[in-house]
Amino acid sequence: MADYDSQEAAREAMASYEHHYPHHGPYFVESRDSVPKSAREPKSSGAFPWVLGAIVIVTAVLGVAFLLFQLGRVEVALEGGPRFVPAERATPGDEPTAPPVAAQPELDQPEGAEPPARRPTVEPEEVDEVRLTQGAGTTAQVFARGVLNCGVSGRAYPFSETQADGSVVGFDVDMCRAVAAAMLGDADAVNLVELSAAERFTALSVGDVDVLMRNSTWTQSRDTDVGVDFGPTTYFDGQQLMGRASDGFTASSQIADIDGAIVCTTAGTTTELAMVAEADNEGVSIELLTFQDFGEVTEAFIERTCDLITIDGSFLLSRKAEAQPSDQEWVIFPQVPFTKEPLGPIYRPDDSQFADIVNWTVYAMLTADENRINQTNVFEAQANPAHAQAGRLLGGPGEVQSLMGLAPDAFFQVIAQVGSYNDVYVRHLEAAGMPRTGSLNELWNDGGIMYPPPVR
Repeated sequence: MADYDSQEAAREAMASYEHHYPHHGPYFVESRDSVPKSAREPKSSGAFPWVLGAIVIVTAVLGVAFLLFQLGRVEVALEGGPRFVPAERATPGDEPTAPPVAAQPELDQPEGAEPPARRPTVEPEEVDEVRLTQGAGTTAQVFARGVLNCGVSGRAYPFSETQADGSVVGFDVDMCRAVAAAMLGDADAVNLVELSAAERFTALSVGDVDVLMRNSTWTQSRDTDVGVDFGPTTYFDGQQLMGRASDGFTASSQIADIDGAIVCTTAGTTTELAMVAEADNEGVSIELLTFQDFGEVTEAFIERTCDLITIDGSFLLSRKAEAQPSDQEWVIFPQVPFTKEPLGPIYRPDDSQFADIVNWTVYAMLTADENRINQTNVFEAQANPAHAQAGRLLGGPGEVQSLMGLAPDAFFQVIAQVGSYNDVYVRHLEAAGMPRTGSLNELWNDGGIMYPPPVR
């Protein structure tokens, strides 16, 4: 900054500056008080305050308009009009649509019987609100894909076993087919994915399969830490051991009799943990060997790598019938299983609509048993229901299937194409030497604990 000898010199310098640079405004001098007020104030065209005021007014008007627009959207939604749907839940076009209609397979039916009606299209206004907001998960994916991806073992006769031609059959397989029939109208619209015990839960969590029907025990830890949800129990089982009679084991043998034995089972299962816990409880010492699947366990037993094998009693019974060499006698013990093993479908958590579909498919098969409806008489039962519940089950007046996102005749398709629970049980489990009579798997009114909720 320059120094001036007097105020007069400073004023002269300022005047000279303003003369040459009038657009720059007043020149700053060291002594502000010595400069007249008129020279100290900046020069302005006067337009800036008006521009600023206009911007503020326009901004306020736009804000009020946006607020009124949002309030109008809320009012429309409350009146039943168009709704705002978050992007993560939106469907193409953000329009609620009915499930796709799958082609109905040809069914064997009595001569003169009316063919099952094709699935009606559900109008958007008739679709339940909860289903629209919560059902955009697995159910929507299955409908869009047209195929149910179902995880099974493939090496667990009679629950699921791969045949020489590559097909997979068994009790669990038919449960997969039942869900496909309910959802898609076609029991064969299912992709069976064979999974080991170690693979099953990961395959479900990453979406490789929609549901597991893989002889998996419902436990507290799996229901919480593993992050999966369980459906209704389709088979009540319990863990036992199987050994050779030539080694001194009998049907009356107990856990206390296996001290020092080599016991084989599958890796990564509750069976492994339960065997260790039971041995500890009984104060016996065992050596535990594990394999990836029970087929390998059985082979090791036949080759005498193992003294004993352990798994659910149903598997031991079926394996004895299937694989026991003619020169050996295998025995299963103890007579009362030492664990509870409820087996059933498993799906991803927080998927209410799909869970309901899977659960009620199982309940429908059990309800058919209660009403003595099976694959042989289902056409007659639909045409002439014995009572209102049977009519609702098969798609008659008062049915609830359509509120679940299914066709009204969804459970009729299940019984007609796959069968009732008893049909499936007899076809696979009783054929393997596992009678239903006298077991926990009987209906509640026949001495068992199978108890489906009412259809209404």
